Amino acid sequence: MALRIPPVKPGRGPAHAQIESWLDDAVTAGKLGPGDRLPPERELADRLGVSRMTLRHALASLERRGLVVRRVGRDGGTFVAEPRIELTGLAGLSDQLRAQGRAAGARVLSAVERDGTPAEAGLGDLVYELVRVRLADGEPVALERGVYSADAYPGLLDERLDGSLYELFRTRGDEAPSRAVERLEPALADAGDAAALGIEPGSPVLLVEREGYGESGRLLERSRDLFRGDRTRVVWESAILGP
Repeated sequence: MALRIPPVKPGRGPAHAQIESWLDDAVTAGKLGPGDRLPPERELADRLGVSRMTLRHALASLERRGLVVRRVGRDGGTFVAEPRIELTGLAGLSDQLRAQGRAAGARVLSAVERDGTPAEAGLGDLVYELVRVRLADGEPVALERGVYSADAYPGLLDERLDGSLYELFRTRGDEAPSRAVERLEPALADAGDAAALGIEPGSPVLLVEREGYGESGRLLERSRDLFRGDRTRVVWESAILGP
């Protein structure tokens, strides 16, 4: 069945907003799915009854929101993006991915034991420094740089490190992190980060700095992670207090 593309109508809000709403509705209703290609710009603009400039404005907004991806070249065009991974906090990423039906994994870039620095006070004299690319269904979604207490997890580097570290902590350590303080802010990927994540330099990412504590209050980890802005988003549920 041909995709129905309703023309933009006067008096129903800005044209680019109507175009975004149409695509949102088409994806939600299952009329468009991840990987589906939209008609070429000229054809799509004609069917919507708008200029190509207006259409490009709408597509740029949709791309920033992560609803479409645009590619150049012989096989280029505008495609419906894969849905973003919704995370409720960033600790325990493997468990969250599996709960959403995704295969969780990691690619280890480096793993060393070294002396702790003054900035890592509280973790102990010796620490493990791990740099990993976190994967969802084999696709990079985050670049994780973590420092962990060697005293709390002796022999950690002898284990397989391409899965959930928290599972290793729970099975072989004194205690696993049970509480985390996370600080989130937007950032742009530099060339090295972008190469690890499979994105273009300057692409938006979410920077997360985390401190993980055990039940005893002991500091067990410090990390500085970058999450792809086009593949992830963080969701909070909060109690609403009265006025």
